[in-house]
Amino acid sequence: MKLRNTAAAAVAAFALVLSLPASALAATGDFHYKYRDQNGVEQTGTLHDPESDRCINLEEVGSNDADPGYAPHNRTDSWVTVYLGADCDGPDWRLRPDGRPATEWLLVRSVRFDVND
Repeated sequence: MKLRNTAAAAVAAFALVLSLPASALAATGDFHYKYRDQNGVEQTGTLHDPESDRCINLEEVGSNDADPGYAPHNRTDSWVTVYLGADCDGPDWRLRPDGRPATEWLLVRSVRFDVND
């Protein structure tokens, strides 16, 4: 009897996990930023449906040894905090969901997206 109750509880817990909305785990949409490559040519980096509640070091600019990215544009459905330092360290700024592009003066190396409720 105990084994049957334990199995039923495990199945119910698994079903509950599967029923959680995907938006609780990831922001929906794209986050863009600009950076200059090794030749000084402006490039655009993009995170598509980025994971929420986790520090993300941005490609090409996510090290304190690299030049930072700039002009971040949050086209996701979540608030995002952008950080000047790698590993979500240093000065930060919050960008609203589906907002306008930030100025080129706003520098970024890492980001953290809020969990949507």
